[in-house]
Amino acid sequence: MNLFFYEILTESGEGGIMKQEKAIVVFSGGQDSTTCLLWALRQFQEVEAVTFQYNQRHREEIEVAKKIAEKLGVKHHLLDMELLNQLAPNALTRDDIEIEAKEGELPSTFVPGRNLVFLSFASILAYQVGARHIITGVCETDFSGYPDCRDEFVKSCNVTVNLAMERPFVIHTPLMWLNKAETWELADELDALDFVKNETLTCYNGIIADGCGECPACKLRANGYNEYMKMKKERA
Repeated sequence: MNLFFYEILTESGEGGIMKQEKAIVVFSGGQDSTTCLLWALRQFQEVEAVTFQYNQRHREEIEVAKKIAEKLGVKHHLLDMELLNQLAPNALTRDDIEIEAKEGELPSTFVPGRNLVFLSFASILAYQVGARHIITGVCETDFSGYPDCRDEFVKSCNVTVNLAMERPFVIHTPLMWLNKAETWELADELDALDFVKNETLTCYNGIIADGCGECPACKLRANGYNEYMKMKKERA
């Protein structure tokens, strides 16, 4: 079997080897990527984070990512991706575009090619810093219909970057099959429930922690948290 395909298919069996290796986390400072960063710190000997600046709707996202990385003692890279803003105007990059989701259409927050670009550049960075593992917080369970959050896309991208750079990278997606309640549960298992709840920024309107409470991201986050707390109480 081709080495590049083998590395992807055997990802779950690496166990102790992962502990001795280096990883790059695609990091926005939100609930999902922060949970992935905390997960990576438990899995790998050395972890670095990369955040992409593409003139997103609120600058607060960048500042929150910097602060969280600093608090966790993680080396943080900030890469300029403003070209993405020029190519893909949408509700995350333009104040004059409303945040909405019409039936049968992708949400206005969808940035075409964003995860393709992010994973490609994260792989280039991984190549330069000697990291083999790349972690992203994409999720097919609560993915709002974004095509570049699907498992098949990530696997395809993994094969592509491996062939492009002739390196056996492994792209990990710890949240791929988790809903938001299960993502909160993972944060709790990592002893970081309060940290993720209070320090991260998920809100489309740039409000930290519980956010505005009105945008789709805040509603999804809050519903997941409430569902998990209910489950936790029932188990007690």
